[in-house]
Amino acid sequence: MELFLYTALFSPLVGSLFAALFATSKKTKIAGIVPSALLGISLISSFILLISVLTTKETVHVELMTWMATGNLYIPFGFVVDQVSVTMMMVVTLVSTVVHVYAIGYMDHDKGFNRFFSWLSAFVFSMMVLVMSDNFAGLFIGWEGVGLCSWGLIGFWYHKESATWAANEAFIMNRIADLGMLIGIFLVYWNTGTLQYEQAFAVMPSLEIDVLTWIGIFLFIGAMGKSAQFPLHTWLADAMEGPTPVSALIHAATMVTAGVYLVVRASPLYDLIPSVGLFIASLGAFVALFAASMALVNRDMKRIIAYSTLSQLGYMFVAAGLGAYWVALFHLMAHAFFKALLFLGAGNVMHAMHDELDPFKMGGLRKVMKGTFVMMTIASVALAGIFPLAGFFSKDLILEVAFVENHYIIYCVLLFTAGLTAFYSFRLVALIFHGEERYKLFGIHPHEAYKFMLIAMSPLLLLAIIAGSFKLSYFEMITNLLPAIEYHIHHPVTYWIMTIGTQLFVGLSILYAYKKYTSRDIKVPDGTSKMENSFGYKLLINQYYIPRFYEEYIVKAYRELSDIFWTKIDQKVVDATVDGIANVFYQTGERTRVMQSGNLSTMLKWMVAGTVALLSLAVVFGLAARYSGEMKTFLSGLGV
Repeated sequence: MELFLYTALFSPLVGSLFAALFATSKKTKIAGIVPSALLGISLISSFILLISVLTTKETVHVELMTWMATGNLYIPFGFVVDQVSVTMMMVVTLVSTVVHVYAIGYMDHDKGFNRFFSWLSAFVFSMMVLVMSDNFAGLFIGWEGVGLCSWGLIGFWYHKESATWAANEAFIMNRIADLGMLIGIFLVYWNTGTLQYEQAFAVMPSLEIDVLTWIGIFLFIGAMGKSAQFPLHTWLADAMEGPTPVSALIHAATMVTAGVYLVVRASPLYDLIPSVGLFIASLGAFVALFAASMALVNRDMKRIIAYSTLSQLGYMFVAAGLGAYWVALFHLMAHAFFKALLFLGAGNVMHAMHDELDPFKMGGLRKVMKGTFVMMTIASVALAGIFPLAGFFSKDLILEVAFVENHYIIYCVLLFTAGLTAFYSFRLVALIFHGEERYKLFGIHPHEAYKFMLIAMSPLLLLAIIAGSFKLSYFEMITNLLPAIEYHIHHPVTYWIMTIGTQLFVGLSILYAYKKYTSRDIKVPDGTSKMENSFGYKLLINQYYIPRFYEEYIVKAYRELSDIFWTKIDQKVVDATVDGIANVFYQTGERTRVMQSGNLSTMLKWMVAGTVALLSLAVVFGLAARYSGEMKTFLSGLGV
């Protein structure tokens, strides 16, 4: 099995290096085909490892080489395939393979085609290192690799100022969070003497609760940055500046899921600190509602789907925070399929609409984009949590967890959010595919995507429909490692009332969205309507003014403080001190260079003067030492 482990891990790296060979060359399809094929090999290897874990219920653990070994510190390049990591491996490789194949068509006319695939495969490799490492140090390497690759991909079109700004925002905000994670990793080593998962978690029950609490808090700060939890959330929507395949990969299988994975992987720690877990769950419920509310009024197709991801991440953190780690991982898996499908469908619409993102400028596209229409509609049904699609089984299970654990406020927040999710999802579908063909007003002639792009998306479509049916078999597999807790509302009447009630609420939200946004009266908003001038609309469309607050009171203040330090301290103190010392030496050299005249008589005079000066110093120091000794003898005689 070791061979399959290495194949699954390193195939994306080989693909990235292969594409990099053509980075400065003209666009060539082989730079996309080979990395895609290698991702397919990684997927097959991951599937073989999954079968092995399922049948033998044993883990595959290898150490490639020693990385650090000094004193008591031993950190290998070690990798583990267990029930948790193999789940993530399957999600990452499956979605990544689909995205790679899809991107061959999507990036077909882009000059940076070769460079794009090099970054994209490196992104996947970093995520595989993150999920397969058997220690916190290896996880952190993958963690930072994912951050670097996301910076390169979000800012892929670097000639656009908005893209470079968004890339820098994501990179810097994640570095802030990663400082917290580094402190958490340091505390793990300081208190357990190791960074290996198995050994560290074995020691933790013997540690004081305060120490465990701080470790849990600092590790979760890192998760907050990667998974864009409030208040480190603003980068996620701005990251839509990157190409759409990047958005699909970030939101479905790689970067933003890393935070959830970290909490699940550290479940032995969070089981010991339920108060921190409750905070994580409460924050997740808040973020779920917070993000869904902003999606209600947004007019950017990709941003609406991005807010949806942020909201669903909140659901995952609710489950993880309440100790239902396998439920969080199950929703992560199911969500990856229909969210990637939504983003890739949005990419088809963008190409058809000449990169237009405002759904109010679309309408009636189902007539010319039947395949994309079907896929995005089914993905939206899954996202809304309608039976029997994947989202119903995973999202409904999180609602059950909150109810069974007696966290009724969290349950009500998530239930209300489910209704909002259904509304904004079908608001988007209605505006894009139904109603009048408003795109004709803008002289746009849409077309369907390449057939092979639709074929590439079909595995995601199938899994968005059937993934929920794997719940029982997945529970049997994953609970060999994670706590084997089943969450059931034991009273059947209560269960059916809640389930049917949730489905009715979600269904009514969908019907209301269709009724409201398929009307012939729908027009492109121009800022003059009563709704657009209402306080609530302005609050939501401006993201609760949080980005503006950051800009005014943090970014500007930091910039002004930096300017003060630069002009008042760096230039006038630091630079002046360094320049002053340099000038002293320079002037001394200028004045003493006359000694080097080359005249023998003059140089002999300087030699004599130097000898006299040295002898004089020797006499002075000798007398000082003699009288110093006599003075000590005299004082000791006086008893001093």
